[in-house]
Amino acid sequence: MRKMCPAQLLTAYSTIFQISILLSILHPTSTEQFVEVPENYDGSFPWYLTKINVATEGQYNLELTGNDGGIFGIDAASNMLYATNPFDREQQAVYRLQVTAKNEAGETLFGPIFIQIIVKDVNDNRPVTVEDVFSGRVSRGMKQGKSFMHINATDLDDPSTTNGDLRYQIFTQTPKEPSKEMFQINATTGGLSLTAEGASLLHSSQVQKYNLVVKVKDMGDQPLGFYTWADVEIEVVENTWTSPRPILLQENLRGTYPKIISRVNWNSKEVHYYLGGDFPKDLFQIDPDGNICVNQELDREVQSEYRIQVFAVNEDGVLYDEPLELNLTVTDQNDNKPLFTHETYYADIKEQTAGGTEIVQVSAEDADDPNTSNSDIYYKIISQEPQMPSSVMFHINEKTGMITLQNPELKTNIAKQYSLRITAFNLGGKEEGLSSTCTAVINVVDVNDSPPVFLESQYGSFIIPENAEPGVLIVTLTASDEDEEAEYKFIDFSVVSGNEDGTFEIVKAQQNGIVSIFLVKELDYEKTDEYVVLVSAKNEAPLVGVQYGLSSTATVHVLVENINEAPTFTKEKYEVNVLENLPPKTVVVTVKALEPDTSPTPSLRYSLRNDSKHWLSMDEVSGEVQLAQPLDRELVQDLYIVEVIAWEKDSPSVSATAEVVIHLVDVNDNSPILVGDYSEEFLCTSKQEGQAITLGAFDRDSTKHSAPFIFALSQDPTIQRNWRIDAINETHSQLSMGISWLEPKVHLVPITISDSGKPPQNQHIQLPVTICKCIATSHCFREVRRMPEMPTVFSAVSVIVGTLGAIGFFLLIIFVRLFLLQSSKKKTTKTSDTIPLQAPV
Repeated sequence: MRKMCPAQLLTAYSTIFQISILLSILHPTSTEQFVEVPENYDGSFPWYLTKINVATEGQYNLELTGNDGGIFGIDAASNMLYATNPFDREQQAVYRLQVTAKNEAGETLFGPIFIQIIVKDVNDNRPVTVEDVFSGRVSRGMKQGKSFMHINATDLDDPSTTNGDLRYQIFTQTPKEPSKEMFQINATTGGLSLTAEGASLLHSSQVQKYNLVVKVKDMGDQPLGFYTWADVEIEVVENTWTSPRPILLQENLRGTYPKIISRVNWNSKEVHYYLGGDFPKDLFQIDPDGNICVNQELDREVQSEYRIQVFAVNEDGVLYDEPLELNLTVTDQNDNKPLFTHETYYADIKEQTAGGTEIVQVSAEDADDPNTSNSDIYYKIISQEPQMPSSVMFHINEKTGMITLQNPELKTNIAKQYSLRITAFNLGGKEEGLSSTCTAVINVVDVNDSPPVFLESQYGSFIIPENAEPGVLIVTLTASDEDEEAEYKFIDFSVVSGNEDGTFEIVKAQQNGIVSIFLVKELDYEKTDEYVVLVSAKNEAPLVGVQYGLSSTATVHVLVENINEAPTFTKEKYEVNVLENLPPKTVVVTVKALEPDTSPTPSLRYSLRNDSKHWLSMDEVSGEVQLAQPLDRELVQDLYIVEVIAWEKDSPSVSATAEVVIHLVDVNDNSPILVGDYSEEFLCTSKQEGQAITLGAFDRDSTKHSAPFIFALSQDPTIQRNWRIDAINETHSQLSMGISWLEPKVHLVPITISDSGKPPQNQHIQLPVTICKCIATSHCFREVRRMPEMPTVFSAVSVIVGTLGAIGFFLLIIFVRLFLLQSSKKKTTKTSDTIPLQAPV
């Protein structure tokens, strides 16, 4: 395509402008109008630009504002806007005008109409370099295509058009060693860089300086256009892009900021630096000369190390090389005081804890550098409350903060809680170190380390008569316990010694710590005249760290008062077995009584009581009980009980009694006797079958010497023939006729009754047996005759007369007594009647 020269372009713009004027005339309704005009118009003037579109009727005048240079005017007849001079876009590219239609009175009839005049560019300016000679540096090691400097030129024409579109081209290179194409330039940016050959061959020892001529042309890639030349001097230098040394920078450093802390240097002057890294954006900066600055004080506790990356870029923003790294370490300043992890530490410790026991560890942290003395923390106890029983109850390890018990004399009754103020210093405890304070609250936990203590160690002496009744209160003891916990204050009491026979009993009161000692057994001065009772007080819970001592015991001293006591028999009952046939003066038993009183020993005397049969006698000195006459078991049924009395010779009222029980041992001293009345018994003759007389016997001796009884007939042959005896049981037998007929009369039948004793006792009797003729089996026919010993008539009359005489004698005495009594009453009545009545006073 054929390119146009500037004159041809101007003619084209003029033609386009005329067409726009024509269109504005044909369409006159817009209140905002845009007009494009070319600069450097060389036609005739006035130059009509556009018709002003006024939508109103009648007479009006158009008023123009914004015409500061007087370039514009309005033709009143045609409402055409015109220019009187050509435009220069480089001086002013846009004009803004306002047109208002007003009547003769100056009133606005229409408008304002906004008109914008845009001056179109024409390539009427050549490029101009910003420097007469461009200087730059390039170092060995520069990478291919990395711009190390720029050739800059300007063009006053519109940069948005090809008029201001500049192109760069290396025209010559001097010298051409070691290659004629050592450099290359970016056609649009002007950035100079090494070619591939240049990057590999560049060395300051071969060529130290290059001169380049660079052509700068406008109109872009079009062959026509204005151009200019740029001289370039390039110095070949050694590579200066090296990492700076690490930096130590103290925190909180005073002074003026920004402060330069380091510097970097790129090989060429055409370089832009910027920083990167993990830090706030405005904390560090780098100036165009490569000076790296810190903008404010640093705080090591916020960040102790920084890795600052330094970037070098060309004008196109392309990195020249890999970024450098600057290591900055913030050195510590003692600007932080130690801070405890807790404001208050709590711990419990028991009484009786051994000294040196660890209780609680306090801990403070310092944000300063742990590798310096700034965070070397020392601990110290600055106060203790309360200061009892010692002002130094605890110790703290100055390095670890461990609190230990120094004085083991912890007692809740002295202090239940300790409050320690503890200070932590840094700088190893030096005075100039910073510090902070915390509180350690240590609670003392009660343990059973206080044994009960009696209020008194000795009680008594108490004098108690030996006849004191059991239940008497001897003494009340009181003990106390200094422990705080209720479970450790309960006290048990016990008798350790002095009460082996159980004479006393301790009774614990409902109120803790009180116990009473009571007498529970009778005292005996003669056995024990003094008691030393040791009472112990102990806790129900076991003691911790201590032992029971003498203060936990109390001694009760009891003296027994001697009382003249009655003697006591060695036995309450004396039992003996005595044969009933022993002769008088036989000693049955010897009793013995003892006198409880030991000093002096009085003599005792003995006597009998309740000896109703007067069978016994007693030696009052020796206590021998003897037979006064033989015993008879059959009178007392085996037992004979008497009492023996022992008394003091000088005090008969002081006595003792014992019982003597004599068991009479039976001997066979009684013969059996026939029991029953057989006078009405009879046997019939002739003998009747089954008829017999039943005989019974009794023996006063014991069963051993009584039944079974043996009934036997005499050995007379006649008796043996006429009679027959048959045993029924051990005590009875039957007597019957031995033959069929006996003479009717009373027969005396000789019978012997023997007991079972060895030898036996025998009873010989003549038993009258009536033999009669029987009318019937139950009726005996007898002859009536006077019975022996029956009274006569004379004797009967004498008895009656004597009885009547006695009755008459008694009646006579009664009548005489009644007569005398009646006479006495009459005399009394007469005497009373003769006494005159006395008048009342």
